[in-house]
Amino acid sequence: MAAGTGSAGPPRRRDPIKIVPYDARWPAAFAHEQTRIEAALGKRLVGRVEHIGSTSIPGLAAKPIIDMLALLEDYDQSARVVAELGAIGWVHAPEPGDREQRKWSFCFPDIAWRTHHLHIWENGSRHWRHLLLFRDHLRRHPDLATEYARIKTDLAAADDHDRQRYRSGKAPFIQDILRHLDVTH
Repeated sequence: MAAGTGSAGPPRRRDPIKIVPYDARWPAAFAHEQTRIEAALGKRLVGRVEHIGSTSIPGLAAKPIIDMLALLEDYDQSARVVAELGAIGWVHAPEPGDREQRKWSFCFPDIAWRTHHLHIWENGSRHWRHLLLFRDHLRRHPDLATEYARIKTDLAAADDHDRQRYRSGKAPFIQDILRHLDVTH
């Protein structure tokens, strides 16, 4: 049985939610996979692959998983993405809401113990812009980044495997930032 699989059903996460101090090697880990992804997806990409999430914010404590964002022009015309990323070791890891939000989710090297997570959005979607706005705002406001790290650390300490609780616990902080930036609609 493959790592991360149970007796039935799709593979599941096994890595605990662990917040670690900022690691200066995260930008290089991002850049390495950025180059591979951009080569694999080629001209279908709109712009460059972006480093997002907490590991993209210098000094911010984070889960040691590199979050990445890529854009494609048309969700419906890009079914080859799964095969192309699979050819370089990325695993399709659908998340709830992917189809409705017109995006794909991938991880590397596997679902159970990932080091990287890639979100590929259709360029016309409004959702991906929030990820960049939130990242850029925390980069400009270290005090808010420190508060965000505290929230994440507390949530992870309370239960390091309840991802739903972890995500919903961070949501009010994220929504407050986006409301401040007036992008919640």
